[in-house]
Amino acid sequence: MNQQVIKNIPERVAWYFSGFVDGEGSFNVALIPRREYRMGWKIYLTFNVAQKDQTVLALMKRYFGAGRLEQRKDGVWNYSINDINALVEIVVPFFKKYHFLSASKKRNFSIFQQIVEMISQSKHLTRNGLEQIIVLRERLNEGRGRKRRYALSDYQKSRESSETNTSDSKKS
Repeated sequence: MNQQVIKNIPERVAWYFSGFVDGEGSFNVALIPRREYRMGWKIYLTFNVAQKDQTVLALMKRYFGAGRLEQRKDGVWNYSINDINALVEIVVPFFKKYHFLSASKKRNFSIFQQIVEMISQSKHLTRNGLEQIIVLRERLNEGRGRKRRYALSDYQKSRESSETNTSDSKKS
């Protein structure tokens, strides 16, 4: 599927998208506590681009054939893809072929790509795999303005408390 999507994008348009995302896009990995999940945490991946003018974003959505285009309350348009299959089959192969020029976007994409691959291989369903993903996530989008509700330390604390609860229940 991905090769067909990529082949249908004219090369000059594809390079334009790559440059546009290099400046305006982001790759994000959220860590969300979820008791009902086997590991107690959900990993939520998102590729997104925000812009006041929706023209390029609508074109990206049309060519990629995936994602959502929504207008925020502040009037800015947001195009995002968070479906793991679309990330694996479209987003990652597209940006591997039409690579970024800026060092920071190259680094962030490389980290995001590793995380996408690990999740597509279900490595997030093991303690070791989940911890590796969270460690990689800590390096994603480093610098000013980065805000994280939950970090590696939160995951480690939750693991320690679940291990304490497990050993307490075994004593009872």
